[in-house]
Amino acid sequence: MPYDSLKDLPDGVRDNLPKHAQEIYKEAFNSASDQYDKEETAHKVAWSAVKEKYKKNENDNWVKK
Repeated sequence: MPYDSLKDLPDGVRDNLPKHAQEIYKEAFNSASDQYDKEETAHKVAWSAVKEKYKKNENDNWVKK
């Protein structure tokens, strides 16, 4: 199930990631959901895409690398 907008993302994504990281997640998830049958795989691909550009800091907040 692709996400149409950022507000449709899971709470764990919306509540923790900055807007740009949410956009990365959404685009990666939507692309992966076209390629893979399992939704779980699409989520893993999306998180991997976020982690290419963002990391958690010492305060456990996601920040740009």
